[in-house]
Amino acid sequence: MEPFSAEHLPTIYRNLQRRCLACGDRLPPRKRRYCDPDCLQRLHLSLNRRTGLLRALNTRYATFYFTDHIVVLDLLPYGTEQIFTFMLHRRSGEKPTADFCKLSNMLGAAWWEERDRTRKRYMASRVVLEKALRPDMPMGTMVPVRTRIPRVEGGSLTTLNLDRFELDPQRLQAQIKAAYRRQAKNHHPDLGGDSISFRKIREAYEKLIEWAQHPNFIRQNGFPDKWFYDGSLARWVQPTP
Repeated sequence: MEPFSAEHLPTIYRNLQRRCLACGDRLPPRKRRYCDPDCLQRLHLSLNRRTGLLRALNTRYATFYFTDHIVVLDLLPYGTEQIFTFMLHRRSGEKPTADFCKLSNMLGAAWWEERDRTRKRYMASRVVLEKALRPDMPMGTMVPVRTRIPRVEGGSLTTLNLDRFELDPQRLQAQIKAAYRRQAKNHHPDLGGDSISFRKIREAYEKLIEWAQHPNFIRQNGFPDKWFYDGSLARWVQPTP
């Protein structure tokens, strides 16, 4: 691992915008967060396959993110308010998934080498944590944000050209009606539109209005542009909207 200082962190954070949150490629205009579902799944599986080190380090929370030049793994172990940051330079032509695996394998090898030498797990964990930067960041920066995601049929949203992450619980019906009016202007048969398309738009509108009368939501903990690990669940979750 090549040395970095904590001064890099603000710049790294600013450089996360408008790229796929799984592979880092620039997003096409109509793509919001990922290139495609397979891209998301590959990174998610790789993260979840390498939770052994995080459990060994008694990790309460962790985050993973990257730029064009670096991958970053932040850890907050149980029983401490100190954040530990591991960084690794990206390799040319490699995806963040491969770079994360390399970083994880390097740290895991260091842990097992010390564990085999001393037969003491706490010594192995100490050796690994000593390799980390210790940026002067408050513990609160590692405490996840709770997000409410509407639980609603995706097909109906697509038909009305609505983004579930932009739905406002305080004005759901107004947003749905406005989207319906926009689509109806383009597809109403009396205005030169297609009757089949208009029927689908109407059906989607009725389903969403019915849902909006008693809306339900999924509550998810995490960060909007960093992958998040919850030690109580021992798994990674993708960035929240």
